[in-house]
Amino acid sequence: MFENLIESKPKKFKSVKQTALSVVVHVLALFALIKATSGAAETIKKILADTSMVFLKPPPPPPPPPETPPPDAVVTANPPPQGFQTVIPPTEIPKDIPPVNLNERFDARDFSGKGVEGGVATGVVGGSGPVTGETFLETQVDDPVAPISQVKPRYPPVLQSAGISGKVGVEFIVDTTGHAEARSWKILSSTNKAFEEPAREAIMKSVYKPARIKGQAVRQLVQQGMRFDIGQ
Repeated sequence: MFENLIESKPKKFKSVKQTALSVVVHVLALFALIKATSGAAETIKKILADTSMVFLKPPPPPPPPPETPPPDAVVTANPPPQGFQTVIPPTEIPKDIPPVNLNERFDARDFSGKGVEGGVATGVVGGSGPVTGETFLETQVDDPVAPISQVKPRYPPVLQSAGISGKVGVEFIVDTTGHAEARSWKILSSTNKAFEEPAREAIMKSVYKPARIKGQAVRQLVQQGMRFDIGQ
């Protein structure tokens, strides 16, 4: 037997250049690994630094329920305005005593002077509906409106001196007290604008017998023409 084993391949020894190249490659690989690891650490650090807590705003509280109107308030789809009634004294003393209706309701608060003119105490601020009850036409009532104290309209001085006559057609509602409602006033026709305000003043100062249905005073729509003649 052989005292020494024979190798199948002869053992190669690395040269100095190969050893140096291997060292350089390993050093570069290690440096790249360290660089990549440090970059990942910086990225994670930035993510953690930018993280902040976000507080969500709570939802707003529900709106408060609408105020409940007083028990005696008038609540309708088109409520009457909140305000007061105006009693205009007649310029002429009535010759007849107005009829008395014991069933008519009188509320002193309607004459307190709070709110808009022509409204009622139990009305609604900004309301534009009728003040009291339903309005009827002359053909719908048993006893239509009749004048008790009709005021003569003043003649505009300028038109009177110029000899100009004219006519004004008006429409208004006579309430259950026998007075024209200011909010119902409407001009239907007019020959001259200067005649319109005197016509309104005369109607508002006049006193009427209110219309009635089965003895009950009701509101009635009235259409009336007023003439302005020099010879009157």
